[in-house]
Amino acid sequence: MRILIDGIPTAESDATISVFDWTVIRGFGVFEVVRSYGGATFRLGAHLDRLERSATALGIVPPGRDRLAGWVSDIAAAMGDGQVRVIVTGGGRDPEVAAASRTIVMGEPLPAVPERLSVLPTVAPWHPATDTSGFPGVKWVSYAPNILATDRARAAGYSEALLVTPEGIVLEGPTFTVAWVADGRVETPSLDLGILASITREVMRECAVMVGVEVTEGRYSLDRVLAADEVFALSTVKQVRPIDRIGDDEIGTGPITRSLAGSFAEVVRSETGHMPPQTP
Repeated sequence: MRILIDGIPTAESDATISVFDWTVIRGFGVFEVVRSYGGATFRLGAHLDRLERSATALGIVPPGRDRLAGWVSDIAAAMGDGQVRVIVTGGGRDPEVAAASRTIVMGEPLPAVPERLSVLPTVAPWHPATDTSGFPGVKWVSYAPNILATDRARAAGYSEALLVTPEGIVLEGPTFTVAWVADGRVETPSLDLGILASITREVMRECAVMVGVEVTEGRYSLDRVLAADEVFALSTVKQVRPIDRIGDDEIGTGPITRSLAGSFAEVVRSETGHMPPQTP
């Protein structure tokens, strides 16, 4: 694994931060995961834009954009295919203990992802859609509730969770955006629900224009998704990945998901020079 801490190459055994850093104590920090295809980053600028928005929301000052982009690109080039994780820690907040904010950039192998996903609907009272926290779409390291939802879904025999409000409005997955096909068009939850402004979701919208499919956003019930013709997940790692089971309901994989996945792969190829694997 290749690791930079504040731009300095660091061995795995030496890759540490202060125990007084609030990323350790409070989960106070921000992060991004950038996909590398053959050593070329995909949509790095969009990821850095989102990292800056998240850092601003928490009052964290990240390194200069050019330096950070260089670090990510260097790790990607050395790694080839994989993902580059960027973490900007919150630093220490105790005036008696100095702990500077640190920036960690590391290359990771891609996690295994099933060709078809099954998801367990899970009520998520911690989600920004359920309160007025003022932090919608912030990609901070405090993912404990989301990861626990994933763990519980997997313990029940599913590959992922699907987060919904107590009223049954569909939000997103713990680490992905969800969309589906109904009445010949793609529907997806709107950003005003506090879901993450997914970069893959935005690429999907571009692909939909390319293949002539309408995309609408809104507040949709779980029943609406269960009645859909096709359902799919969107994320940096998953790309466009079919969902074939939601709870006890089987969902088919159809032509629009396949078309969007193919167009997504072409966008990646045109921007990175490398064709990603396709699964639908």
